[in-house]
Amino acid sequence: MFTGIIEEVGRVARIEQRGENRRITIAAKNAPKELKAGDSASVSGVCLTALDIKSGSFSANLAPETWALTSFSRIHEGALVNLELPMKADGRFGGHIVQGHVDGVGKLITLERIADSENFWLRIELPRDVKKYTVYKGSLCIEGISLTVAKLEDGICTVAIIPHTVEMTNLNSLKPGNPVNLEADLIAKYVEKMMTREAAESTLTVEELVRQGF
Repeated sequence: MFTGIIEEVGRVARIEQRGENRRITIAAKNAPKELKAGDSASVSGVCLTALDIKSGSFSANLAPETWALTSFSRIHEGALVNLELPMKADGRFGGHIVQGHVDGVGKLITLERIADSENFWLRIELPRDVKKYTVYKGSLCIEGISLTVAKLEDGICTVAIIPHTVEMTNLNSLKPGNPVNLEADLIAKYVEKMMTREAAESTLTVEELVRQGF
């Protein structure tokens, strides 16, 4: 489990085709020091299994689905990626519950400075599968970053970004139109499942009663 607090920005050093899979190698200063083969790492919001760990780099295999259904489809050698290692049991919960399971890919509309401010507005076009779980002042994970929704209108999500977040993540390297990984709030998905199940069970009970002549 992750919390959406980016620890380091890595760089894609290599992308290799290996059969149907791709292997990416990430150059990073700190993450490889803590990783062991088989450990999880969040790479721009995608939970990957670390392999071939060396001083200053680690690799991970990407299945075709992971490549096609995440923002990895736009990455290239030299691209910047956000890195976070799993939360420690005795650590602080700095962001929100993040699994590293991408629910959908959004599109970067703008990252622009707010008038008369040092902060920025980040605007993302949301896909339907993420939009339904997104609420005003709720949490949303964008490229692995835990962020708070400041505005939601017509499928466009706006969040306020402080300079530190721009400097310490890959946001400043992205261009308008770029795909970005999105993970909706896990709690919202569980609530939906429970409500849907309860509604189905209630309907079934009524149907049974009707069949029995009540």
